Amino acid sequence: MPRVKNGVAHHARKKKIMEAAKGARGGRSKLYKAAKETAERAMRYAYRDRRKKKSDFRTLWITRINAAARLHDLSYSRLIAGLNKAGVEINRKVLADLAVHDADAFARVAEVAKGQK
Repeated sequence: MPRVKNGVAHHARKKKIMEAAKGARGGRSKLYKAAKETAERAMRYAYRDRRKKKSDFRTLWITRINAAARLHDLSYSRLIAGLNKAGVEINRKVLADLAVHDADAFARVAEVAKGQK
């Protein structure tokens, strides 16, 4: 039985790892074993943080809505409760965008929420 060599595939795998670790510092981008560990860790963080990004944005939206609501003498929770009672179905992403880019529209939304006390 002839000997099977795997050089081409090995070099391709190695090259892919080394490319992935290119931005790392020192031996982490030059030495294969260290580069492999770095690239694998980076992939784990990337996988985790693609999911975490959703909650980070929601937190940002809530912070922006709360800041804008307080300018209209409302807390975030009272604003959301008032909108729910009024039957206004507007998500936090859009509310945050209104708070930042269209203060007049946000003021009208806040008035609707205030009217539901």
